[in-house]
Amino acid sequence: MNTFDVTTGDSPVILGQPHGGTWLPDSLTARLNDNGRKLADTDWHITRLYDGLLDGATVVRSNVHRYAIDANRDPAGLSLYPGQNTTGLCPVTDFDGNPIWEDGQEPGEDEILARRDTFHLPYHTALADEIERVKARHGVAILYDCHSIRSNIPFLFDGTLPVFSIGTNDGQTCAARVQCLTADPCLNAHGMDAVVNGRFKGGWTTRHYGKPETGIHAIQMELAQRAYLATEAAPWAYDPATAAPTRTVLAKILKNLDHLARSDALT
Repeated sequence: MNTFDVTTGDSPVILGQPHGGTWLPDSLTARLNDNGRKLADTDWHITRLYDGLLDGATVVRSNVHRYAIDANRDPAGLSLYPGQNTTGLCPVTDFDGNPIWEDGQEPGEDEILARRDTFHLPYHTALADEIERVKARHGVAILYDCHSIRSNIPFLFDGTLPVFSIGTNDGQTCAARVQCLTADPCLNAHGMDAVVNGRFKGGWTTRHYGKPETGIHAIQMELAQRAYLATEAAPWAYDPATAAPTRTVLAKILKNLDHLARSDALT
């Protein structure tokens, strides 16, 4: 089993997909409790949602489920949102705060380090390589990190999450024009709501790679799963009719970013 896959393209836009994978080694699956085996905290069908929206986009996708390790967390284990409920580098609870491992089967420090080397590092090595390749070709690179989450998770946030949650760590991880061209289609989308740097300001991936002064711009899109699933519960079925207007907005964003990066406006 490949722990990650790379689709190489010639666009200046790279799609990161750290949370769509559902693969776990049998040895880890056996240690999950019944709740953990549901794999509820998956970015369900995220690859399908973005498929075909931008010709030539490079895609770097982790196939490993976040219960093994979260590829969008700081490898040092530092919290991205101090003082707020969240899950860690190797989660021990789900997004509702409920345990996912059988009693006594939570990963210890040595195991966390081993998982980091086995799953987290290879994904980010591949992502970093693609960023450098794209930047060498175009002079700039835009990393667009693809995420999705249930609309209502009281443990993590109050109320109902907007359809589009855009994160740039308060404008630090990309040029203002990149943020604007991502946000405007969302803010103007009929029947959908959006927020910029709300509850989700961009995870470790966005914050780590986004250095606009070097020509590398990063932005995170956290989508509420009601925007493309038939229901936000098992079996987590993809609904093409529900997804269609969402895909239209996402396609406009990606084409905006591709055009911007090719225009030399960011160099």
